[in-house]
Amino acid sequence: MHTPPPPLHTNYLQMNISKGFSYLKLLYVLPLFSFFVGNLRSFCTYCLSKLSLAVPELQGEPEDISKEKARMAASQVNGPVLVEDTCLCFNALKGLPGPYIKWFLEKIGHEGLNNLLKAYEDKSAFAMCIFSLALGPGDEPITFVGKTAGKIVPARGPSDFGWDPVFQPYGFEQTYAEMPKSVKNEISHRGKALALVKEHFASANYTVQSDGSA
Repeated sequence: MHTPPPPLHTNYLQMNISKGFSYLKLLYVLPLFSFFVGNLRSFCTYCLSKLSLAVPELQGEPEDISKEKARMAASQVNGPVLVEDTCLCFNALKGLPGPYIKWFLEKIGHEGLNNLLKAYEDKSAFAMCIFSLALGPGDEPITFVGKTAGKIVPARGPSDFGWDPVFQPYGFEQTYAEMPKSVKNEISHRGKALALVKEHFASANYTVQSDGSA
């Protein structure tokens, strides 16, 4: 059984969690399980540890995959977990690549993603982020889904962050990659999903534990 790392100092975790929720695809383990509902940069004020677990890539619908990963992770750590999954879904392809976008991008790149839609007039797509919260082994995960609609375009902007250069949200002339981070965070699929997570923790009556390290 995987043994969670010892709690770290609150300030260290707060700094890393704000970065993690804004920019990284990570698995989080919540040993102290206490949240402060504020802006994106001060979301978590208590111990929230990042763990790298061996959770296999699954097949199926995005929400089902995310839930199953949360179940598996909760069993591995024997405690509560919050899992994040990101999808890019092409409407002409009935939702594909969806949760497999990471592998599509690695194999065929930005040009290849455009070529997938070459035979279709419909270039519309949506970006989707799913957070799944499992309170422990055997508990049914709760999902929080954020979506941003847009279209697939030839790559524009910096290419250092996944598929951002080929996704242009509706109502904007810029791709995700071309946008200032402040603008992207306001309209992004991840920002919308995170807002739902924050709302949930603001209203949920979870027990707060403390180890005196804060």
